[in-house]
Amino acid sequence: MKNLIAVVLVLTFLIVSCKKAPKDYVTFSGKIENKTADSLFIKQNNLLVKVIEVNKDGTFSDTLKVDKGVYYAYFGKELLKFYLKDGYDLNMSFDAEALKKTLTFQGMGEVPNNYYAKSARLLEQFNLSELKKLNQEDYDAKIASMLKKRQALLEQANGLDSLVLAEDDGSYKSIIKFYNDFHHTALVKRTLKGKDSPKFQDYENFAGGTMSLDDLKGKYVYLDLWGTFCAPCIKEIPFLKKIEKAYHGKNIAFVSISYDAPKNYEKWRNMVTEKELGGIQLYANGDEKFHVEGYGVTGLPRFILIDPQGKVVDPDAPKPSSEKLITLFNTLNI
Repeated sequence: MKNLIAVVLVLTFLIVSCKKAPKDYVTFSGKIENKTADSLFIKQNNLLVKVIEVNKDGTFSDTLKVDKGVYYAYFGKELLKFYLKDGYDLNMSFDAEALKKTLTFQGMGEVPNNYYAKSARLLEQFNLSELKKLNQEDYDAKIASMLKKRQALLEQANGLDSLVLAEDDGSYKSIIKFYNDFHHTALVKRTLKGKDSPKFQDYENFAGGTMSLDDLKGKYVYLDLWGTFCAPCIKEIPFLKKIEKAYHGKNIAFVSISYDAPKNYEKWRNMVTEKELGGIQLYANGDEKFHVEGYGVTGLPRFILIDPQGKVVDPDAPKPSSEKLITLFNTLNI
């Protein structure tokens, strides 16, 4: 009996000894055809994790200590998205001359990473220059098609880690919001020209009282939508002041509308004083919805030219620093 117990213990020890400890790192290798760089820079949260050297023949192999999550690899001008966690043995291949079309993964960890590669190829089909030409109905159909194809990819990659799903949902929401904003702006720019301008009402005038767009009827109106928080807006101020001076007494009003939040109200008033801003200085009191829906504003600064009858001449007029603005004024005999 003692001998039997001893044999069992020895066998147990041998079995346990032969078992491999789980890997606490990632093995990452691959082959790059027509390579355009000599290194892969692996980053997470914009922090460099590792630099992997790529051999002359395009092959590479290395190990990485990682925390489970999303990573990015920078290869020349290209950016690749990864999901990594301990134990993965991942092999990547692509042709640098057609990276997104040829990117593929094999080995442990291939499922989430092939999903990311296919998702990137899906998004490549949605060209911004084409989206901006679509009417609202066709645009909505295009986005619905994208989401349907994305759902099919998710079903093919059944069993994705919850972290991958959560991150991917966030990414698609951000992408669609960007597409929506871009399309809305393009649609407004395309359809608003020559139409009656949306009308702001009773905005506070720095000089006292309030002002509405109707108060300026009979004059051209050059709207400057800006904010004290916007560096490009501040950069345009000297050029705007120069144009205001050159067109003083002409049939045009220069109206700057501040987007500053109520908490920055005093900052707006102080900047108007300190920089001796001219023209008509109005405060929108956080009324961004009007400008987003009416003028398709998704970024600052934005300049809009309205004619004496209140119709939009240009919903995305040249900025003060552009010579095109003077050319536009001259064509209108302002």
